[in-house]
Amino acid sequence: MARADRLLRLLSTIRRLPQPVTAERLAAETEVSERTLYRDIGALRAGGALIDGAPGLGYTLTEDPALPPQMFTRLEIEALVLGLAEVQLAGDPALVLAAQAAQAKIIATLPERVQRQALHVASQIYRFERRPAVPDCLPLLREAIWEERAVAVAYTDRGGQASQRVLWPLSVVFMDRTLMLLAFCTLRQDFRRFRLEALAGVTLTRDSFRPRRVALLRDFVAQLKAGR
Repeated sequence: MARADRLLRLLSTIRRLPQPVTAERLAAETEVSERTLYRDIGALRAGGALIDGAPGLGYTLTEDPALPPQMFTRLEIEALVLGLAEVQLAGDPALVLAAQAAQAKIIATLPERVQRQALHVASQIYRFERRPAVPDCLPLLREAIWEERAVAVAYTDRGGQASQRVLWPLSVVFMDRTLMLLAFCTLRQDFRRFRLEALAGVTLTRDSFRPRRVALLRDFVAQLKAGR
């Protein structure tokens, strides 16, 4: 990992974890040695980050000049925190960590009064019925969508019929009880919807469909709205 990326990751980790956070915990979270961590803390301090603490005491980020100041209304804060809480309930582990990091970054840039509002919001998320576990293929599908690359899958339909397909993944939709992949199926030469739990052996191929994803997704959504 490039040093600049490592330092940004360290800043994000300090924001996300309960403070003060020990060097041992930070080193484990950022996957570096404690010796490297101490050097990185020094580099961040030299760059202007106000990080209190010392080895054996833990570290606290009191100000982050890398982020510009911003302001939200109380209702906007409620919406952001509520939305990120929903992601933490529904997402895979990578999305959960991303939501926590995003919330920490947002709160870190707010004035102290608004930070208190964000930490003690009026609205919360709770689900009596938990969604099924997120399928392991979600991170790979997300990468394929970002990179606009085809995936090879084994798919079993509701009737138990199995088939091998190559899909152009367009979007993953979080529904009430399942995750649905919107894709262009090269076997059927048409748009199709696939339940993620019905996919197996998902493999990222080298075949690219760039730059067609945005246009294809727009057409697919138009068809769905038209009731096709």
